[in-house]
Amino acid sequence: MAPDDGWLERLRLELAWFTGQPLLRSRGAGAILRFQHVRPRRSGAFQPLRQHEITPDFLDRAIRALKRWNYEFLGMDEVCRRAVTLPEKRRFVALTFDGASKDLISFAYPVLARHAVPFTLYIPTAFPDGVGEAWWLGLEQVIARESRISLMMGDREQRFTVAENAAKRALFSFLERWLRSLPPADLSIAIADLCTRYRIDLAALSREASMNWEDLARFAADPLVTIGSATVNYPGLANMKDAAALREMTMGKAVAEAAFRREVRHLAFPFGDRSSFRRSHVVMAEQAGFVSAVSTIPGIVDTEGRTNLHALPRIAWNGRVRSLRMMRVLVSGVAFAPVKPTGSATS
Repeated sequence: MAPDDGWLERLRLELAWFTGQPLLRSRGAGAILRFQHVRPRRSGAFQPLRQHEITPDFLDRAIRALKRWNYEFLGMDEVCRRAVTLPEKRRFVALTFDGASKDLISFAYPVLARHAVPFTLYIPTAFPDGVGEAWWLGLEQVIARESRISLMMGDREQRFTVAENAAKRALFSFLERWLRSLPPADLSIAIADLCTRYRIDLAALSREASMNWEDLARFAADPLVTIGSATVNYPGLANMKDAAALREMTMGKAVAEAAFRREVRHLAFPFGDRSSFRRSHVVMAEQAGFVSAVSTIPGIVDTEGRTNLHALPRIAWNGRVRSLRMMRVLVSGVAFAPVKPTGSATS
């Protein structure tokens, strides 16, 4: 859902609800929901990352609603089985969480444990190691604090004046898109330059926001939790050479397997939108030994092999949409085009 047409999308979903479509018909076998941050509301007018947040209260209400609607909660192993077998009467939902953010253990896990529902956590292993770069947090802090900002973009120094919150949000969106378009090494240089100029300790900021391996061991000890990989450094794979992208996948899997002493079967493409990975990465995910790979491209999961297990769609739930009516429309599948058969990633 793009920021510019978000209100049109919400209107379309509300109209679908009031016409009764999700109650009368549905598509596919079920849906995978993707969450990123779960934490209480924060004060402050400039919060460009709020769109990636929900509150613990909303997570609780969503789970209660899905139970009331008679959805079956599944882990990713069972999702993969349902995707290749004959349809079953009861629809499913899978809850997935991206990243190793500390708020997941502080605020999401108590809600999930209370409801005793399975879920999947995708981990970029550099972050619990304390060496991951949460560059988006550094960018947010610089723009929040400063009204005049300069940085190197390519071989030129660019200067911006952003006194009002609207201008700050626009600049954050612009610079986030630019940084995400860079190869990982160039992105690291660019964000280091910006943070150094404005005295932001990006390494400390990243460590403070991320779980460590001790935190993650709590998840690993819970039989309802599936641990998946989100590579090592959470890079945009589309900006990398194929050998480096494959190394990110295989190393992320190997590090997680060594840490948890179990097979890690499921991958989340970093960021997961259409600009962040290519068809070749779908093939790589299978070659790297993953049973499944999830995107953030919206859609539902169908049965009998019609949905590619290495390009599974997910409905990204965020802070812009807080209506349970909309959730019911989306998980019903009526908002999405019918799934087209894809076959194996290697076919």
